[in-house]
This record gives sequence, structure tokens and C-alpha cells, in this order.
Amino acid sequence: MTLPTDDPALDPRPLHARIAADLRDEIMSGDLAPGAKLPSTAHLKSRFDASNATIQKAVHLLKGEGLVVGRAGAAVTVRANRQRTVRPAGSLNRAASGAVYPWLAEVAGQGSRACSILIAVEEVPVVGDIAAALGLPEGALAVCRRQLISVDDEPAELVGTYYPPDIARGTALAAPLRIKGGTPTLLADLGFPPRRSVDRISARVPTQEQYGALRLPGDLPVLRTLRTVYGEGERPIEVTVMVKAGHLYELRYEFTPE
Repeated sequence: MTLPTDDPALDPRPLHARIAADLRDEIMSGDLAPGAKLPSTAHLKSRFDASNATIQKAVHLLKGEGLVVGRAGAAVTVRANRQRTVRPAGSLNRAASGAVYPWLAEVAGQGSRACSILIAVEEVPVVGDIAAALGLPEGALAVCRRQLISVDDEPAELVGTYYPPDIARGTALAAPLRIKGGTPTLLADLGFPPRRSVDRISARVPTQEQYGALRLPGDLPVLRTLRTVYGEGERPIEVTVMVKAGHLYELRYEFTPE
């Protein structure tokens, strides 16, 4: 069965947006490899039955997203090392004494550099899925650490991490400072070693804050992860909401059959 691709009733987006969507998928899937030249305008005009102006608008969208680079009159190429792979399974790893955060080391291993900016540390009322994940009543207070992570000087992830107040109050978790060795190390030192982590992942339309903080282009979705970390006795000890640009990341999970 061949699915129709040119029926406006099924995809009412402008033609240039549909063309950009197809090319974006090929870039993210590796069909158009990093460093490869984008097919010529003439080829794309024939492939999509589109005008020169429509093709240029599609390419302009991809340039705005940072997926391709090039200038007028020159070849447009797929940007190298643009999409990043994240391995959530490593999130509970403790840093060795004196070592950098594990996620910093992983980013460095991919040939990039990362840094985090601590935006705020405060007690806030929690509601909805965050309250439920923490096992707290609606409106109860939790200690929240908010930060913006950048990779290669570009905003990459907006993070909010929440802790039950009886765990965080009076500790480095509640202080407006970076945590030496990362939170898995500190939680273990406080007597709450992480034992299990559960991720709930969804694609969403970005909020105004997310759109601005991540400098998102166009109408692309964000990838939202709600992570609950459990300690002894299945007690929730940490809940994190991580929001990434959906077109720049993939999550890699590994499973071992029982």
C-alpha cells in the first residue's frame, strides 16, 4: 500500500514546509549524511514538482534550524554533528572523586563542549504530574533547581529538578550553587542512593519560555522527559523535567532480555 503524499486534505501545510519536513527526516535518519551536499535545486524541483522559490523557502527553513549550512550561489551541505544522541541509562552514574559530571564527559566524548547555567534554586508549589511523581499533594512545596544546559555555546536543554523538602532542605540541593560530582553522588552521600529511574517521554508544542530559552526555530516540537528517580523502598527522591529541541536529539535505550 502506498500512502498519498500530495493530498492537501491530509497535509495542509504549505508545500515548502512539507518539502523541508521530508528533507529534515532524511538528514536526521542519516540518508543525507553530515557533510553531504543537499540535492541540487533542479533535482529538488523535479522531485517535489515545485518552483525554484518554493525550494529556496524549504532550504531556508533548514538553515534556520541549523541542519544545513551554505550561502547563495554555493553548495548547501548538511551540518556535521548536529543531532546528538542521549543515553538516559547513564543518568544515575556517580562521578568518581574529582571527576567531572558524567554527562559532561559524555558530551566531550562526542567532540563537543557543554556547560550549565543555574537559573534559580527555590521552593515552589508543585502540581500535576510533578506532584504525582513526587508523591506529594497538589500545591505542596518542593525544592526546585532550574538550569539551562548549552552545548557548543548553543542552548540545548531546559531542566527543572524537584526534591522533597525533607530531603533537600539544609543541604547543597537547596543552595544556589553547582553540586560537586552531580546529584546522584550527593543523594547517595545524604543517605538516599538512587536505585531506579523511570522516564516518561512526550513530544509537545513548546511553551513561550521554552521557545525563547532554547531559541527554537519555527514550529518544531520539543522533546519532554519527565524522569522520576526512586531510592530505597521505591520512594521518589528526585523528579526532573527536561526539555530539548525535538529536531536535534534522539534518545538511545538499551534493553537486555530477561
